[in-house]
Amino acid sequence: MTRGVLFVCVENAGRSQMAEAFFKKYSENKFNVISAGTIPSSDLNPIVIEVMKEIGINMENQSPKILFDSMITNSFKTVNMGCMDKESCPALFVKDVIDWNIPDPKEKTIEQVREIRDQIKSEVLSLITSINNER
Repeated sequence: MTRGVLFVCVENAGRSQMAEAFFKKYSENKFNVISAGTIPSSDLNPIVIEVMKEIGINMENQSPKILFDSMITNSFKTVNMGCMDKESCPALFVKDVIDWNIPDPKEKTIEQVREIRDQIKSEVLSLITSINNER
């Protein structure tokens, strides 16, 4: 059975989508990777799509998804990207969550979104290393 990794945030329009894309790229398809949000947006953040395209990752066909209990149940690692407000914070609903506390790219400049992208990439690579070391 493929082990699941879940990235959650509120809107699933930026951070968790980038984390999902990086994890898929660097984990050699050994995991079932998904991202979701507690209150998903209608579309991905266009600046997020742009900064990912700059480094060769196409996210144009990705769309925000709602967080379901089954996603949490089927994941052996759940990562909360960070919260803007406590009411919609995914970490409140998930036990044993890893919290990265990454800023939301919403309404940020492209330079700020690039920094967020690079921070997420670094966190994802560290997570993959720690998971591989657990085996």
